[in-house]
Amino acid sequence: MAEREPDFSRSGRNRNRRGSSMLLNMLIGVVVLLIIIVAAIIFINGNNEEKVDNGEMITTDGVDNPSDEVTSPILEDEDTSAEDDEAVEEPVVEDSTSDPTTEQPEAIVEPDPEMDEEGDGASAGGSVTYVTSDDEIIAETVINAAWQPIGTTQTGEHASQYDGESVDWTEKQQALAYATGLSQDSMIFWKIKNGGDPQKSVGIVSTKDKVEKYRVYLEWVDGEGWKPVKMDVLKTLEFEY
Repeated sequence: MAEREPDFSRSGRNRNRRGSSMLLNMLIGVVVLLIIIVAAIIFINGNNEEKVDNGEMITTDGVDNPSDEVTSPILEDEDTSAEDDEAVEEPVVEDSTSDPTTEQPEAIVEPDPEMDEEGDGASAGGSVTYVTSDDEIIAETVINAAWQPIGTTQTGEHASQYDGESVDWTEKQQALAYATGLSQDSMIFWKIKNGGDPQKSVGIVSTKDKVEKYRVYLEWVDGEGWKPVKMDVLKTLEFEY
């Protein structure tokens, strides 16, 4: 019995060695598994960082590019609006220069001499003639070919009247107002007298403030009434009527 004890201790040692080897293998397996897990984590984190970096680059580009695209159209719109302003201003200049030319024909029709401030000679078409004067009384003489007889209610043989109340006298006043372009209630009739012929008359009139002063020559047209034939724009009313 004493001789078998070494056999038991040897088998026990073998059994212990196998147990240690299995434990070591398990530990090595665990270590390898941990290494694999750590490597996998590092690898995955590395990929994620690259993706994040790429995403930031894409995001940055996405911000920069739209800002460039937005800025450019704004500049182009500003340039375009400036060009549009210039394009609008040109017709305005042309219209402003063309206004006097459009007003001149109106001055031809209207007998008001202030509508045309040009010097000697006839205006467009020769319809109205303005002749300046160096006379102390007359500023200029106006002859308007558009003047017409004013009409009349008188019948039969015409007799010029200077009584201040007859139809003929009233029609003379109407003809004077027509020639000057003034209304009768805004006028002073300083004198209406014979014009050197039974069928001619001369009237000296002014505005009530005496700023506008005229001497108008009238002629009678049978069946049609008194017609202005000439008008002096006066400098003063201080002269013998």
